[in-house]
Amino acid sequence: MSKVEIFDPALCCPTGVCGPSVDPELTRVATAIFLLEKKGYDIKRYNLGTEPGIFVENKEVNKILHEKGPDSLPVTLVEGNIAKIGTYPTNEELAEWFGIHAEELIVKPKAGLKIELNPLK
Repeated sequence: MSKVEIFDPALCCPTGVCGPSVDPELTRVATAIFLLEKKGYDIKRYNLGTEPGIFVENKEVNKILHEKGPDSLPVTLVEGNIAKIGTYPTNEELAEWFGIHAEELIVKPKAGLKIELNPLK
């Protein structure tokens, strides 16, 4: 089983739902990570703004930050090796690394309750 670590830039939240607009890429990544964690896969995500120590301790990530600066984030490591720099892994890449189908990383909408409102006359 693979170990995946994602080193995020400084974010106010990992979901992308804070601030004036929603970042669909952050929402997709947060959903995929949540679903992988729920299935017991070894995936971790670190935020430069709240966990700077791990960025210093990891030699590969520290080297990238010194050479390319914080704009190189996010950085993704698979088994300790650099897999991606500057963009988040796709669902297909995550699925490949964990040996699952990409469809397993998408939340399927639940059947909703249909409500009809009749205007007051």
